[in-house]
Order: sequence, then structure tokens, then C-alpha cells
Amino acid sequence: MSEGFISAFRLGIVCVGVLAGFGGFGAKLVHLQVIQRDELVKTVEKARKRVVVLNARRGSILDVHGNLMATSQSFIEVGVDPHSTIEEDATKFPELAALLKVSVEDLVAAFDPETAFRKSKNGKEAKRIRWRKLNETVGEETYDRIRKLGVKGIYGNRSFRRTYPGGSLAAHVLGYVNREGTPTSGVEQYMDFYLRGQDGWRESERDGRRRELAQFRSSEISSVAGYSIILSVDMVVQHIVERELEKIVEEFNPKGATVIVSDPLTGYIMGLANYPSFDLNYYNKADIASQRNIAVTDILEPGSTFKIVVASAVLEESLVTLDTEFNCGSNVIWVKGKALRLPRDSHDHGTMSVSEIVTKSSNRGAAHLGVLLGEDRLYQYARAFGFGEKTQFPFGGEVRGILHPVKKWDGLTITRLPMGHAVSATPMQIHFAMSTIANGGILMKPQIVYQIVNEEGDPVFMNDNGVAVLPFEPRQKRRVISRETAHTMAKLLTDVVAPGGTATGAAIKGFEVAGKTGTTQKIIDGRYSSSHHVGSFSGFFPASSPRVAITVIVDDAQIKGRIAYGSTVAVPSFKVISEQLIQYLGISPTESKKTYASIDGDRYDRLP
Repeated sequence: MSEGFISAFRLGIVCVGVLAGFGGFGAKLVHLQVIQRDELVKTVEKARKRVVVLNARRGSILDVHGNLMATSQSFIEVGVDPHSTIEEDATKFPELAALLKVSVEDLVAAFDPETAFRKSKNGKEAKRIRWRKLNETVGEETYDRIRKLGVKGIYGNRSFRRTYPGGSLAAHVLGYVNREGTPTSGVEQYMDFYLRGQDGWRESERDGRRRELAQFRSSEISSVAGYSIILSVDMVVQHIVERELEKIVEEFNPKGATVIVSDPLTGYIMGLANYPSFDLNYYNKADIASQRNIAVTDILEPGSTFKIVVASAVLEESLVTLDTEFNCGSNVIWVKGKALRLPRDSHDHGTMSVSEIVTKSSNRGAAHLGVLLGEDRLYQYARAFGFGEKTQFPFGGEVRGILHPVKKWDGLTITRLPMGHAVSATPMQIHFAMSTIANGGILMKPQIVYQIVNEEGDPVFMNDNGVAVLPFEPRQKRRVISRETAHTMAKLLTDVVAPGGTATGAAIKGFEVAGKTGTTQKIIDGRYSSSHHVGSFSGFFPASSPRVAITVIVDDAQIKGRIAYGSTVAVPSFKVISEQLIQYLGISPTESKKTYASIDGDRYDRLP
């Protein structure tokens, strides 16, 4: 074979190889540009496109006078891209470190591009670390100063962090927002729709180093701040309540305690506090038990505070007068031919009038009234006063308590229910049952949100005439007893505080104070304990024109050698709180022979 043939053959092979290479290259181009075009374009756009969420500022929570209870502070999370830095910026490190509150050594380490790599999942190649956090709580002014330094590779992302200036103040009312931005309880959760606002967004492109190309911003939607919520809670009243609660805890070391203060004519809560409690700013350090709003989540037997139900019922039904007498010396009563054993009294009593039964809180006397009323009517009035149903407190995991229907009663229920046994209620139910007496016989729905306002402080709900529409106005649930009966009961409850009553310690000179003590044995291991009690006092003043209703409940107070009666553990705190509220609210001494209050029209207008 000649050399010429071999050379031509080699040249042919080379030409075929070159043509095959170009053919393959062309085929690859066709595959990329035609077949895979749409998919690759999406990949490129995804890599270049940058959508930044512009977080909305969460609305504030204010007390009834506009004092700040919860707010959102703006913070910048500042970091560095180590692969975008330049050596010339090293001279600025001392000033930058001071602004970021980090050491110069840590700053130098964060800027070092040689260490800014991490292994990929397959472990064969290293990926660049494009972000190292330097400080996550840099203020707006500080961030502006950092930007003016002009250090390459430094950038920040704005975020908002929820803060609570009062710490633990009104913790169970406010609730909190966790680090993920999720509201978990209280007003924060209940009013989240209005508080959270509307996030905005910005769309632009970024270069190969993943830096934003501001000139290619295609659209930007600004965020809209959330509305602010004005509560009916008064921070001064709340401080008074929590300060007294601290004294209760210090003196009696109870398992739990609750204090509720409200305007009985409107149902607006002015103050609410529980023990145990927690600091809202450090919610992650608090156990679940301390975060529970026991005013609506926990139940207890109301004890003698429940006697207002049976006393109101027999008066409303005209079954008795205040002077009607019953034999409270005997420990047995005959019902339908059967002898029922009556409950014990703390003191021996003989014949007692209805007025004395209430004033001296006779268990046997209450049992007589219950038997006279009958099972069906006793149950109906208990339900009418709100026992066995939710108060409709707007948030907090409220429970309905326990009030068994008549068909589930045993033979002794008719004599035990009137004294507040065989029924369980939340502190809120007990409070609003008493408020029904103060409110002229009408049961109100608890309210704690007063108004929703925008950033300028204007109400957000307006009608066509430009008048603010209040969606959280006082709401009546139902009339329970007549005004006349409520008037009579209010006068009876003032006798409870007068000499000879069970709550003389609640008396305030010059003021008509009405209320009822309660002491009930706790059920331990299925039996009533003689050493564990719940002491309570629920009342209101001035009795003839109520301005304030207060309930104090102390669970399992520790008193050596004595029973934790409501008159011992709850009444003193009621008086302390009342005296301070008289001064703060400017309540005038009671005039003699004043007409007792009824709920009418503009009596609702109690808030600014």
C-alpha cells in the first residue's frame, strides 16, 4: 500500500472526526436551544431572580389610655459574604467591630475567604459559604452607620422582634409571639388577623456572586403595617392587681391564685392576673403551667359564693321574704318522704331568716332554700347565672365548668349544690355571676378588646357618616333576675360585709361594699380534704351604683394550724385593691339612701 493512500486515509479519518465533532456539537446545541430550552430558561431565571419578602410591622397592643403593652422593634440581621470582601477594608475593622459589638479577632475570622467553604453532600467538592452572621439585632441607626463605612460584602436583612415593655405584666391577657412569628395565646393570637399586617415583596435579579442588581428591580410592593389594638385593661389597675397578687403569694404560698377586676355594667375587664405567671420576653424559659390563663382554664368548686344563685332564685320566684325563717339547727330535712342529711355549718345555728342565711353564710340554710326551690328550678337558675357554660371570654382556652343535668343528680345534690358543692366553675364564671347582681340582674359577656385603630390612632371601622363603629361594645347575654331582686340581693350582700357578716374585713368606711366569701374543701384522692381549701371573695362597690367588681381566689393557701377561709386569704386583698381603686378612679363616698343601679343606655359609656 502506497504512502499516498495511507495519507489520504488518515486525512479522511480526521475529516470524519471533525465533522462528527461538529455534528455532535450542533446536536447538543439543538438539544439545549430547542428541546431543553424552556427548562433551562426557567433554571437560569430561578438562579438570577431574587424575591425579597418585605416583612410588615406588627401592630401594637395598648391599654385603655394608650399606654404601650406590646410592640414590634425593628432589627437588622447583619452578615458578610467572605468571598466578596477586599483587603483594603481591613483598616475599617476596628470601627465596624465596635458597631457590631464583636471582637476584631472574630470579625477577621468571619471575613476570611479561605475558611468559607463547606463540603457538598457527596463530599467530593467544596461549596462557598456566602453568608456569615455577625449580629442579628442591629438597630436602624447603627446599620446606617455601618453602611456609611462602605465595607464590601456587608449586608443586612430587616426583621421585627416582638417586645413587651411590662415583662410579665398582663402576661395571660397579652399572650406572645414566638421566634417563628407565630402568635400562641392571648390577644396576640385572638387579634392576629388585625395585628399582623400584610407583608410586601421586591423582585429583582442577582449576579453570579448572588448580589442584588438594583438596576434590574422589576417590581416592588410595600408592606402594610398591622393595626393596633386598644384593650379595656388599665395598666394602673393591672399594676395594682399584680402587686397585691405578689403579696398573696409571699404570705400564703398558694398553689395558684387569680384576681379579676371589671366594670360590672359593661363587662369590660380592667385587670386580670394569675399566679403562677411568666415574663413574656422570656416565654421560652417558662413552663406550660405558668402560661395557662387559669381564670378561664381551671375549675374549682365555688363554695359559698354560689349561694347568691339559690338566694336570688327563691326571692325571684316569691317563695320567701327576707324574714322567712328555717330551722338550721337540725341536721336532717325531709324531702319526698325521705330524710336527707344536711351539710355541716362552721357554727351552730338555730332558726335563721333568709337574710341571716346569706349574711352568716349558712350551709344548712342554703340547703333549705334549694329544697324549697326544687331540682329543676335550681338547675335552671344555675345555668342562667352562667354556670355550666362558657362566659364567652374571647380567648385563652376557656372551659365550661361542670354542672350536671338533674337526671344525673344523686340524692344529696339538692342539698349540696346550693352551698357550691357538686358544681365546678372557672374564676371568670364566679366573677360574672356576682357581676350579674351588680348589673341589675343582667349577665354580661366579658370584653377585653375595646377598639382597633390604625397607625394614626383613628378607628378603622367607620360608617358612611365618618362615625367610628365599635365592634366590641358591651353585650348582654340575658336577664337572669329582675332589677328588684338584684336590688334586694345587693343590699343583702352589703350585710355580709357589715358587722355580724362573714366578710367584715372588706368594709371600707364611707362606701357601700357588697360581696360574698367562699371557702371550699378541695377533693384530694377522690375525697374532700380537711387541710386543702380554696378561699375566695367576690364583690362590688359602691353597691347602690356599682363602678367596680373584684374577685379574689386563692387556691390551697398554706396557713399553719388554721383553715384558709376566704375571709382570711381573699378578703384582705379585696380591700387593699378596692381602696387603691377608689383613689385612682376617683370614686366618691356613697350618699345615703341612694337608688340602686339598673342597666340602662348610656351607663355603658365608661371608657375614653
